[in-house]
Amino acid sequence: MRRVARLVVIMEVMSEHETSPECCRPHDPSADSVHGRVRALQDRGVRVVDPCQTFVDSNVDPARIDSSAVLHPGTRLHGASLSLGPRAEVGTEGPATLRDCAFGADTAIASGFAHGAVLLDGASLGANAHARPGTLLEERASTAHTVGLKHTLLLSFVTLGSLINFCDCLMAGGRSRRDHSEVGSGYIHFNFTPWGARGDKATPSLFGDVSRGVFLREDRIFLGGAGGCVGPRAVGYGAVTGAGQVTRRDVPDHTMSVQPAPEVSRDFKLGTLDRLEPRAAANARYLGQVAALRAWYTQVRTPRAADAGGHHPALIEAALGVLDLALAERLKRLQAFAAERGGTVGTGDTELTVADLHAGAQAGGACPKPLAEAAREPGPGGCADHVAWVQGLGEEVVVAGTAWLTAVAASVAAVAHTDVKSRG
Repeated sequence: MRRVARLVVIMEVMSEHETSPECCRPHDPSADSVHGRVRALQDRGVRVVDPCQTFVDSNVDPARIDSSAVLHPGTRLHGASLSLGPRAEVGTEGPATLRDCAFGADTAIASGFAHGAVLLDGASLGANAHARPGTLLEERASTAHTVGLKHTLLLSFVTLGSLINFCDCLMAGGRSRRDHSEVGSGYIHFNFTPWGARGDKATPSLFGDVSRGVFLREDRIFLGGAGGCVGPRAVGYGAVTGAGQVTRRDVPDHTMSVQPAPEVSRDFKLGTLDRLEPRAAANARYLGQVAALRAWYTQVRTPRAADAGGHHPALIEAALGVLDLALAERLKRLQAFAAERGGTVGTGDTELTVADLHAGAQAGGACPKPLAEAAREPGPGGCADHVAWVQGLGEEVVVAGTAWLTAVAASVAAVAHTDVKSRG
């Protein structure tokens, strides 16, 4: 018994010693040491649960980490553009690595890896997350465990279950955290095709849209678990796709869809090309919706963020960066797709550029007066509470805003689609 008691005492002493900041690595108080960088965050008020198990890279700016942020054991922070807003938590369930991400207030990543991802206030990533560049989660959007995201745009409240691959798509729908669009566990958005010399990723899908979705008044969408979707597809508001199936055709608003898999057995030669249409049109449609979301952020969210102050301006600027990246990615994929099929995206001898898409968005018109005036009003929760402001908008404002964003999306889609011209 004495030996056991001594062993317990020794283990307790070792445990205290191993978790003290002084023993976890050679003590170097200089600002350019790992210890010094962790200490700099602690001096700001950041709660570092275990300094011994926290890594802060030399390019991280302590001033971009809010003093109320919490870093759990296993946190690794990298990147000059990394920022954590008020009460952001990293690694609540295990090790987490963040690289050049922007997390707003009350955001969290349970564990996993995120690079270039932007989470607006109240958004969260579950355990074993894998969020790559081009990922944007708006207010209170969330994922459960083991979800892969890349060039994924989730509007407010959208919820993803577990074991999901949901890259190269946009999803909207729902009115609150209790009435939201949802993707069932085990879902895959198939974003790569075998066509052509090496396959392609001209496959973005729309689940809902931007023109109506940003106003948080549309019926929720449900994508059944253990299923998937072959992009590019469009699924409308109020639609339900059954579990255990793969969606291969568009699903209109308020439709329950169960699409049986076709039986196919035929000769196939690698390198075979599918037709330019309808995929070119689907890609142009997607570009239009992303451009509409960028217009919303530029003309509505940016001025409101400036009025809100604090972390909001930088966070919305980071979100705009994601949207510009999305436009560039989708245009690049469309151009490669068209070129392999003997087409070109552009007018005359020049290919379409992101600047041309921006010009197309401007041609869709400026923010309508009712919405512009409403954007200058604080709203029920003040300028910082974007969701409460949107939910409090009057019908006249919503109708005018929807018409504007629809026009922007149509203008950009027309530029991207009508300029896909076949050679010869």
